[in-house]
Amino acid sequence: MPAPAPAPKPDPAVYRIIGIDPGTVVLGFAVVEVHPRSRRIVELGVLRLAQLKDHSRRLELIHRRLTQVIREHRPTIMAIEAPFFGKNPQSMLKLGRAQGVCMAAAIGEGLEVTEYAPRKIKQSITGNGNASKEQVAAMLENEFDLDSSRYLADATDALGAAMCHFYQNRSALPGKKSFSGWEGFLKANTDRVR
Repeated sequence: MPAPAPAPKPDPAVYRIIGIDPGTVVLGFAVVEVHPRSRRIVELGVLRLAQLKDHSRRLELIHRRLTQVIREHRPTIMAIEAPFFGKNPQSMLKLGRAQGVCMAAAIGEGLEVTEYAPRKIKQSITGNGNASKEQVAAMLENEFDLDSSRYLADATDALGAAMCHFYQNRSALPGKKSFSGWEGFLKANTDRVR
């Protein structure tokens, strides 16, 4: 009886990213599968937490749901939006806890975690770090042929975090070139320019 054929090696240029827009009232998440020349949304959604009055119960639900999403879709990387510094220290503390729970869920499942500032995400998606949420959503609509009006901004923000990670790291993928400037980028990405 012949030996079974070895399993094919996975293509390192094809992988999944989970993007997170952390929140304690609404948390956005997006799982994206990226290929060298295409991307597709695997799951895009929000976790609504307002019905839970106890903050620790919200954190427990965040951990449980994200662990479930990670186990179901098997991403290898979590890209999470860093909290911006607001005026309310209590809100910042709660948001930081939510972000920490998201990161703990990812690390517990063996994922690499990368944090991106909101400005960096906006710049990666639109080319403008001061872009509005609507401008980011419009660019993602074009990228994925997506009707963003069907989703809360938290979901598209999470998708933005995932795509920011892809754009920031795709030159490191096997067989990928880095760009010498905007002209080189635009030439290589005519599908992203309208």
